[in-house]
Amino acid sequence: MTAILQDHLPFAPWMQAASARMPGVQPIAMADWLQVDEAYDAQLAEKARLLKVRASEVLALSEAAKPAVQELLGVVLTQLEARADFIVKSDCVIRPDDQPVPIRRDKPLETLAEMVQEDFAILMKEGGEHILRGALIGFPASWSLSEKLGRPLSVIHAPVESYTSDMARRVQRLFDAARAGEPLMRANALIYVEPELFQPRPAGVAKPGAEGDPAYLRSERQVILRLPETDAVVFSIHTYVVAWGDLTEAQRASWPASG
Repeated sequence: MTAILQDHLPFAPWMQAASARMPGVQPIAMADWLQVDEAYDAQLAEKARLLKVRASEVLALSEAAKPAVQELLGVVLTQLEARADFIVKSDCVIRPDDQPVPIRRDKPLETLAEMVQEDFAILMKEGGEHILRGALIGFPASWSLSEKLGRPLSVIHAPVESYTSDMARRVQRLFDAARAGEPLMRANALIYVEPELFQPRPAGVAKPGAEGDPAYLRSERQVILRLPETDAVVFSIHTYVVAWGDLTEAQRASWPASG
């Protein structure tokens, strides 16, 4: 398939001390939560394709999370109303590419997938941890939604080498402290030899590696946001895939693996 790429990486987390350290979060304005970039049309077309042919792998929603997803749709629509590149009507949204999207309140995750580039996960506090109870993840980066659904944060991140028990406690405190209207952003960055956005893998299966110069830099802009009514926490992911040669000279030179 044709690679879906951005032509630059707007934020390089490894270049700033605050964002390079785990978990590396920083507050952002609500207006900066949802991003539209040069891959908008192609990424949304790919999500539409995946929902047709691999829906069970990209979409999951428990009964408990349905009110939260309905609330999420409303919050997103409110944000789009304030933007100049979207037109929000009572029954549809006109996208930046002039395509109309019917507002299907009975299918909120599918509607979101037609409007914005972000993937969304819904986590709900049960006992002492937040549990993944629903998600629309069109662009998984080496993990499988079916394996993570219904699991707490500590289990979801267990395969990540740097995710120690201390880190798990810090991330849980971060989710506990998340406030409505005050999103927190972090970003990761990994080398991939394949540009495909849809790269699910079972736990323990490593992504392909290759010798020589890097091929693609894949970065997820991750935002944590509490929903005011249901108190669920939204974890949104905006995925960038940039050819290594399209990074700036400073980004390539400062990449940790370059030395």
